[in-house]
Amino acid sequence: MDIVLIRHPAVALDRGVCYGQSDVALAEDVEMSASALALKLATLQVPPPRVLMSSPLTRCASLAAAMANDFGCALSHDDRLKEMNFGAWEQQRWDAIDRALLDEWAANFEHARAHGGESVAQFVARVRAWFEAFAQTRELTPAYVVTHAGVIRVIASLVLDVPVERCLNWSLEMAGIVWLHRDDDGQQWSLVRWNA
Repeated sequence: MDIVLIRHPAVALDRGVCYGQSDVALAEDVEMSASALALKLATLQVPPPRVLMSSPLTRCASLAAAMANDFGCALSHDDRLKEMNFGAWEQQRWDAIDRALLDEWAANFEHARAHGGESVAQFVARVRAWFEAFAQTRELTPAYVVTHAGVIRVIASLVLDVPVERCLNWSLEMAGIVWLHRDDDGQQWSLVRWNA
C-alpha cells in the first residue's frame, strides 16, 4: 500500500502570514504546477495513482483536479484533509500576533486554543479519523493526497509513531512530496521519501 502526500505549492500571500483554513489561491499557474509535480513524481519513480484525494481548499483542490485530469484517475475531497483552523489568527502575520498568546499556545501545545480555532489535539483527531479510514481501503492505492503541511506532519507522526511536535522540526517545502509504504501484510509502515 502506497500513499503519496503532496504539499500544495506556494500561495498568493506574503510570507509570514498565518493562513490555516483560509481559502487562498496558488501563486503560480495550476497547470504548470501540476506538470512540474508529475515530472518530479516520475523522476522519483513513484507509481501513478489509482485515486487522488484532496483538501477542499482551493490551493489543494485546484492542483488535485489538474493532476487527476492528467493521470486520468478519480478525485475526491475531504474536509478532514484541511489545514488546522487557527481561528482569529487566520490572515494575520505571525509576528503581529500577541506574543503572550503565542506563549500560551506553546506552553500547552496540545490543548491550547488561544486563537479560538482548533486545538492541536482536535486537529490530530480529525486527521487520524481520515487516515484510519483510508488505511482500511487497500483498493485505493497507490493514492496521491494533495494537502497541507500540518496534515502531512500528523500522518507522519501516526505512521512513524513519533510525537507531532517532533515532526514540526522536519523541513517540508512547498510542493514537497512524502511517500509512505505499508508492507503487504499490513503491519508495518515505512517512509520511502520525505520532502522530495
